[in-house]
Amino acid sequence: MSLTEYNQKRHFNQTPEPEGKEANSKGALRFVVHRHQASKLHYDFRLELEGVLKSWAVPKGPSLNPSDKRLAVAVEDHPVSYSTFEGDIPEGNYGAGHVDIWDQGTFHAVGTLDRAEGEQQMLQELEAGSLHFVLEGQKLRGEFSLVKMKGRQEDAWLLLKKKDEDATDAPYDAEDFVDEPATKSTKPASAKTKEKPKASAKKAESKTGSAEMPHDIVPMTAKLTDGPFDDENWLFEVKWDGYRAVAEVENGKVQLYSRNGKSFKEKYGPVVKALESLPHQAVFDGELVILDQNGKADFQALQNYQNTPSEHLYYYIFDLLYLDGQDLRDFPLVQRKEKLAAVLSKAKNPLRYSEHRVGKGTKFFKEAQENEWEGIMAKAAQSKYLMGKRSQEWLKIKTHLRQEAIIAGYTQPQGSRVHIGALVLGVYEGKELKYVGQSGSGFNKQSLQELIEKLEPLKQEKSPFKEKVPLSREVTWVKPELVCELAFAEWTADGQMRQAIFKGLRVDKKAKDVVHEQIVSAPETPQQTTSQKSTKKPKMAAKQEKDEDTLVLELDGQQISISHPDKLYWPEEGITKKDLVMYYQTMADVLLLYLKDRPESLLRHPNGITKPGFFQKDAGDNAPDWLQTTTIKAESTGKDVDYLVCQNKAALAYLNNLGCIQLNPWNSRLQHLDTPDYLVLDLDPGENTYDEVVETALAAKEILDELGIPVYAKTSGATGMHLYVPLAAKWPFEQVKELAHLLAQRLQDRLPKLTSLERSPKERRNQIYIDFLQNAIAQTIAAPYCVRPRAGATVSTPLLWEEVKTGLHPSQFTMKNVPDRVQKLGDLFKPVLGEGIDVAAYLKKLKK
Repeated sequence: MSLTEYNQKRHFNQTPEPEGKEANSKGALRFVVHRHQASKLHYDFRLELEGVLKSWAVPKGPSLNPSDKRLAVAVEDHPVSYSTFEGDIPEGNYGAGHVDIWDQGTFHAVGTLDRAEGEQQMLQELEAGSLHFVLEGQKLRGEFSLVKMKGRQEDAWLLLKKKDEDATDAPYDAEDFVDEPATKSTKPASAKTKEKPKASAKKAESKTGSAEMPHDIVPMTAKLTDGPFDDENWLFEVKWDGYRAVAEVENGKVQLYSRNGKSFKEKYGPVVKALESLPHQAVFDGELVILDQNGKADFQALQNYQNTPSEHLYYYIFDLLYLDGQDLRDFPLVQRKEKLAAVLSKAKNPLRYSEHRVGKGTKFFKEAQENEWEGIMAKAAQSKYLMGKRSQEWLKIKTHLRQEAIIAGYTQPQGSRVHIGALVLGVYEGKELKYVGQSGSGFNKQSLQELIEKLEPLKQEKSPFKEKVPLSREVTWVKPELVCELAFAEWTADGQMRQAIFKGLRVDKKAKDVVHEQIVSAPETPQQTTSQKSTKKPKMAAKQEKDEDTLVLELDGQQISISHPDKLYWPEEGITKKDLVMYYQTMADVLLLYLKDRPESLLRHPNGITKPGFFQKDAGDNAPDWLQTTTIKAESTGKDVDYLVCQNKAALAYLNNLGCIQLNPWNSRLQHLDTPDYLVLDLDPGENTYDEVVETALAAKEILDELGIPVYAKTSGATGMHLYVPLAAKWPFEQVKELAHLLAQRLQDRLPKLTSLERSPKERRNQIYIDFLQNAIAQTIAAPYCVRPRAGATVSTPLLWEEVKTGLHPSQFTMKNVPDRVQKLGDLFKPVLGEGIDVAAYLKKLKK
């Protein structure tokens, strides 16, 4: 199709949209959904077909509810390059308004993954007025249809969701799933200042350009993720513990300011002076830092720099947005950093280039832990600089928990303490301030004096919290304007910071921007990061959190309090925290066989499955005395960890109250930590169907039957399957892991196209990973009969081998039906804890 209509409607010397040129892209077909705030808010749904983006305007946005019939009005084709467009279309231009990417990903035809075959099929369906396709996005997944309407205007279609495992029967409003909105720059981008990537790359080789320097930069920010990862398409940097600062150098004059626009020129003069000497017109992004004698960032020293200047003040620069007439914001990060390194190659202190590592995030994170850095940053090498956007292409990985909070008041000091006892803290949840705890440590005389001087003028009679805050001591309330940073041990089940330690004030942050940081998962592929999928309106979940009642259970001679029992853990299914507790108590007699005497790694979801969870190994100081724990030195850090051990129904309920939906016991018991009770092969599909997982499991069963090795299967409760071989705790992990590897190799040899031993997802597209690495001390896997924090409240369920056949799926086994299944069939997994095999004999046999 021609892009003539697209080009005719736009003036490319006025709008930042890309010019219309057909493209022949490779790889999977792409889709994008734009959220378009024009004269009326609507969503633009775009599919890559025939070298262009076929486009429909969807007023209410797409829906995952099959009962929703969304009107979709066909509009002109857009160029494929439009799939990455975000920005402001200036007034007076066609479609004037702000455009964000709401969702993006790949798609394919129903029934085939082959691009050429699928594209031809879909073009025929489009011509016939009934287009069917499968989306693989971050928000939209599963099968959809676009059906042309009869008896209406020529361009009217309906966008429909097919009822499948990705569908929901809950009300679906696209506005409830909008990512944190980008803060608009003070000057909208224009076509004159926005280069196309290819053209920009060519211009980059020259020393001059004509683009106007951008001003008043709102920095790009990162999302918090759940742990380090390795990926050659990502760069890893130190996460500096300082003040984020943007520098504009223009004709020898310098502007240096914080992320909220506050000037740093007067306070950090040496940095300004060094920037003035640079022979360039440039815009930098970096961090102001003071290093202590050990080379570690000292945030409090940075705060006190005006009173106590330090010769170890540095401006670590990690990005370059503009250079000598060239706007670099659309250049890939790796190119921006190459140019930045060249610019700073002859620069003097306090200007420093922020180095990076390529690909090896896990190793770099361990280095960060050893050096007690705040954390590391992970940035996609090809990422553009998205002003004001909190992007999943930039991730922060913290070595310990940190959180910014707003000071809402303070208690009176006691004993020898002066001025302040503890700070009362809050964060914003929507427009309301939410209480998140107190901090009474981390102060010295100087910081207490400075704090009281800043807080005195902000005193007010009324609490800034809408809800009553349960405080035992009298509080002096203040206007919620000052922002501080804290380190803390963990989030409690009721959303408070435990053991919060004051680190300093954040003058570079606005109070209204301070929220509880939500964790996203580390990316599985270079081009896509995963995020927790919300299946219910956030407002519904927030309403449940207001229930303040408590359920008290009498178990094993202990009283176990279950706070907020009516909190919805699965909003779509209507399953509460109490329902989870009751399921586990019903299953306890069977389940405890697989938990007793085993150290437990805690995976906590205190706010249900629609909010990110987090891992916690240490039982913590608040664990009750009756709860058994065991101290084990962690191999990775060398530090002692107090693991919780789930010995009875009371401990099980205690875990559930913490938000432990899933249970993760060690493979070995306290009596023999070095010798596991079973060998595990974890069949982990990437883009594969569950029928292919079944095919792999049956091949494994065939191989093990040939060897005379008993094997038992259970669903993972997620996407894979777990195969267990009984060992009776007679063999060390080293030998068990070696045997698991040999068995995995034999399975991979039998199914070379379908399976892989490659751990990296990008290296095994459309292949099932045979994970044998679970067979090591301290490794954990979801316990039999435990619930998984996934839609449907699925359960990791032991299987009869005759059930392992085409059509099997983990979604068939849930909290609602597994208890009846076990009552009928008994514990199918019990032989796993029985008589074990001779590992040494099989190692000898397989090595021949």
